Amino acid sequence: MTDPDIKAKLLDAAKMHVPFDGWSEDAFQAAIRDTGIEPGLARAVCPRGAVDLALAYHAEGDALMLERLTTEDLSQLRFRDRVAAAVRYRLEAVDDKELVRRGMTLFSLPMYAADGAKAVWGTCDLIWTALGDTSDDVNWYTKRATLSGVYSTTLLYWLGDDSPGHEATWAFLDRRIDNVMSFEKLKAQMRDNKVLSGLMAGPLRVFGKVRAPQAQRRQQAGMPGRWNRQA
Repeated sequence: MTDPDIKAKLLDAAKMHVPFDGWSEDAFQAAIRDTGIEPGLARAVCPRGAVDLALAYHAEGDALMLERLTTEDLSQLRFRDRVAAAVRYRLEAVDDKELVRRGMTLFSLPMYAADGAKAVWGTCDLIWTALGDTSDDVNWYTKRATLSGVYSTTLLYWLGDDSPGHEATWAFLDRRIDNVMSFEKLKAQMRDNKVLSGLMAGPLRVFGKVRAPQAQRRQQAGMPGRWNRQA
């Protein structure tokens, strides 16, 4: 078996233990016992144990979202509705809310908070990229940062939502997307306003030097980008 195969097998086995033990060492050891994978090999594939499995579970949901985005016809939707659909597809990819709830508990710990933030950022990067975003300046960051906020708050709402078909969550998501669109409209109005654009000329020159990370560096670093130092 390849390393991805081993990790997938451990993840499938761990899912039944996580609701009771969380993404913990106990769940990781239970997955090893259930699969019969040699402990040293399991640790080599997942050096951080259940933390690596929790991240693999998040990546699994991302993959399901992308698969659905490529099969659904979104051509007739407004762009804001395409973004909302992508977030909805990501949440609907979850097979057990308790696995996500336990993941949020794990990634709320200071030692793993950066891993959680990177995972959410990665999800939002995948959404923007799948929807055809070609920005390569500071907007690359602001779009993903804004969507990270939308995704995170909607996820929290969804976890506590017991409305039929999660209708309350989708209404909440629509309101959050509307807020983002209003912000983007305000940014455009500020750029078109001669007085405000003049006042912001200095900061805009600074932000104009910011560039999105190259694809290969983005995969390695996750969130950081690069700074264009050319005048």
